[in-house]
Amino acid sequence: MSDISAAFVRLHARLGPVAFVPEVRLHQADEPIGLWELTEGEFHSAQPPPFWAFAWAGGQALARYVTDHPEVVAGRRVLDLASGSGLVAIAAARAGAAAVRAVEIDERAVAAVALNAEANGVRVDAELADILDGDAGDADVVLVGDAFYSEAMAKRMLRFLLRAARTGGARVLVGDPDRAFLPRDRFRELAGYDVPVPEALESVRVKHTTVWELNPGLPGAAR
Repeated sequence: MSDISAAFVRLHARLGPVAFVPEVRLHQADEPIGLWELTEGEFHSAQPPPFWAFAWAGGQALARYVTDHPEVVAGRRVLDLASGSGLVAIAAARAGAAAVRAVEIDERAVAAVALNAEANGVRVDAELADILDGDAGDADVVLVGDAFYSEAMAKRMLRFLLRAARTGGARVLVGDPDRAFLPRDRFRELAGYDVPVPEALESVRVKHTTVWELNPGLPGAAR
């Protein structure tokens, strides 16, 4: 975690409880659009949008599920992909995971994950990397919150998750608020929640969000 990235997170996001998972506190932006425009205006396309500054619906639902069902992760090695703020990773660590690895492609997100884990008194290994063309390592459980927001991302993510399940034997859980590119026929539903979200980002105040489990045995999936 660079000092500059950590300072940026502290400057532009305030530590407070997550709406649907109040057991967890995160550094969150008070005014979503202002921060989005700041990062886009300063760095243009070279800098990812500040996904780390918000508790997205898919992550909130998945963190709620893990918190309410700690047996999913307790004593297991967990990988949180496209971790953003680290909400899901922190929930897994709080639920008793043996180890939690949170992977992000944005240096500021990595800083946010580290700061948020520290604020919640848990250990999360935050990593700056794009691992979607690789594998899940020794993870027993792979968690993904709200990552099926584009066709390109969805295709890469699905291939990675299938490898993690088929080759590595990992259990794969996804939180998704009905994004367009989630291949629902590849998953089975575990739970559904009505999750409060920033209206400025989602154009609504509540999004129905589902926690899904990947079924790697179904035919016809990307390889």
